[in-house]
Amino acid sequence: MIRFELAALGIALMAAVTITACRDRTGQSSTAQTAAGTGNSSSALVKSFRLTPNGGVGFDDLWFSPELHAVLAPGGGTGCVQLFDSASLAQTSLCGIGPGGNFTGGHGEGTTSADVGAGLVFAIDRSSRRLHALDPRSRSIVANAALAGEPDYVRWVSSQREVWITEPEREQIEVFCLVSESPATLAQAGTISIKGGPESLVVDVAHDRAFTHLWDGRTVKIALESRVVNPSFANGCKGSRGIALDPERGQLFAGCAEGKAVVLDLEHDGAMLATHDTPDGVDIISVNLALHHLYLPAASDGSITVLGVGRQGKLSSLGLLQSVKGAHCVASDDQRQVWVCAPDSGSLLLYNDAFPPAEE
Repeated sequence: MIRFELAALGIALMAAVTITACRDRTGQSSTAQTAAGTGNSSSALVKSFRLTPNGGVGFDDLWFSPELHAVLAPGGGTGCVQLFDSASLAQTSLCGIGPGGNFTGGHGEGTTSADVGAGLVFAIDRSSRRLHALDPRSRSIVANAALAGEPDYVRWVSSQREVWITEPEREQIEVFCLVSESPATLAQAGTISIKGGPESLVVDVAHDRAFTHLWDGRTVKIALESRVVNPSFANGCKGSRGIALDPERGQLFAGCAEGKAVVLDLEHDGAMLATHDTPDGVDIISVNLALHHLYLPAASDGSITVLGVGRQGKLSSLGLLQSVKGAHCVASDDQRQVWVCAPDSGSLLLYNDAFPPAEE
């Protein structure tokens, strides 16, 4: 089971605060598998987890929750978000979120993005255009709300007790307030216009800001409290896709569809610090802030480029993890593990990161 003792403690602490405003269809492989390495590959595939009995899964988001110490894997077309405890690898299924069905490619239906906040799991359903709040202890939906447009990503903004949902077709972020937790109540709290986007979303509560890409190679900063959208800055991509953040160092990472990683200096108006080419097909990227490793999956050949990130933003090539073609999303956890989506087989692939921490 997920470490719900910690989650329960967080819920108890939040309950002590007065809210004055809105600021199983799965299986785990029992045998370790080996993947052929490419280049300087020092890590092998150690486990695979099927998220559906047969066929593929429409992946679009993988996310590690420090609150639950778990990786969240929404499976489009399965109706479920899977939670994997990073230490024990125990799997918890949260189901009933959208329809199940046969995988026909892409990720345009069902639940494809999720996040954790205030002890709840927030998940979107593209098919019904709804936001759901789930209690991971009872594994039940405790609240839901209709969305104005087709959702893409959902992220929790703890400082404002808000849930932000990107809606690219409407070029906006829709905001919901978590009015109460017992019973859980969601209320629509406005929208944020993002012309030319939004694509991906990362939140930096410590500095009262969030970042999202525009499709044409630019990125914008949004103030969390005021929701003011600042002028965009170039992110070095032809096609903006994945986003990740090191808030302590003030570094933002952009993954480019054409095959490139870019490091941006947030203390100097998004100035480019470094770039590194990769195979194309990059989508969801991830950064390990303890190791200072950046992971970029390339759907074109299934490689995961692992880069070391220096304090000044310099990128160094550490090697590759080899997965499968079509793998386009990755998440790193707190156990030196790397989780990779394999849409065609409907699986998650788990690797150990044996590369050394990046040099300062």
